[in-house]
Amino acid sequence: MIRFGEFAEPDPGPTDVLVQVHATTVNPVDTFVRSGLFATPLPMPFVVGRDLTGTVLSTGPGATAFRPGDPVWCNSLGHAGRQGAAAERAVVSIDRLYRLPPGVAPEQAVTVLHPAATAHLALFTHGRLRAGETVVVAGAAGNVGAAAVTMAAEAGARVVAVAAAADADYCTALGADEVLDYRNPDLGPIRPDLYLDTSGHNDLEAVLDTLAFRGRIVVMSGATARPVLPIAALYMHDRTITGFVISHATTTELAEAATAVNRHLAASRLRSRATLDRPLSDTADVHRLLERGGLHGRRVVLHTSY
Repeated sequence: MIRFGEFAEPDPGPTDVLVQVHATTVNPVDTFVRSGLFATPLPMPFVVGRDLTGTVLSTGPGATAFRPGDPVWCNSLGHAGRQGAAAERAVVSIDRLYRLPPGVAPEQAVTVLHPAATAHLALFTHGRLRAGETVVVAGAAGNVGAAAVTMAAEAGARVVAVAAAADADYCTALGADEVLDYRNPDLGPIRPDLYLDTSGHNDLEAVLDTLAFRGRIVVMSGATARPVLPIAALYMHDRTITGFVISHATTTELAEAATAVNRHLAASRLRSRATLDRPLSDTADVHRLLERGGLHGRRVVLHTSY
């Protein structure tokens, strides 16, 4: 149960930064952590939330890279014993805090930080995507999928988006070279080097035989999926399947992703398709709305002052 109320002011350590939170949001993983589906150590009482944009209030003596007033962001709170972001003030370790690029609105940025960093890590860290390769992005019109299409196209890959027919123009505008209807995603002669399924469907039996030699699949969603795995199609063609969740990313990997996210934010290439503004006090309602599938592609901006 999520309750909204007063909480003791967080106390930053020597290498921490105290941030005045401007906005936060709710990701599916936030509901997984709260419900226990994604088990992780939780301090009690626990502040929910991963992502924030805000302003530096003060720094510990070992956090000299930041100054009061700096616009900043983080997308890795609320996990592995760390308190979360859904508060007026939050403490962030310096190795998880990044500057917000000049001119980028914090309420615009907060909704794309988690999906975009996830997409970057899936594509490049775990998927090893290179310029000139072909990547299929299933669920391409979703939050992570849209960021993946954008980033892969900018990196010089050939991008095949799998989405609803009504989303074809949207995916093309993001940079997809081709859009396939998810109800019949026949790849035909396409032999992808990388297959990224952001939808959680994970039909490995159908996908594995379509891959190029040494093709890769990155599995990143579908907590209850139990797909069939055709072993021969995997080992006879040097193909690989890699599991990935951003919650386990190292601080070095997160920093590399943050550099890419900031570059795309500064170039105005990352933006949520639709947003819903709510006060921080509505956090519990937003969790329920997300779990019921009531957001319909919208991303929520939870404002600390509304």
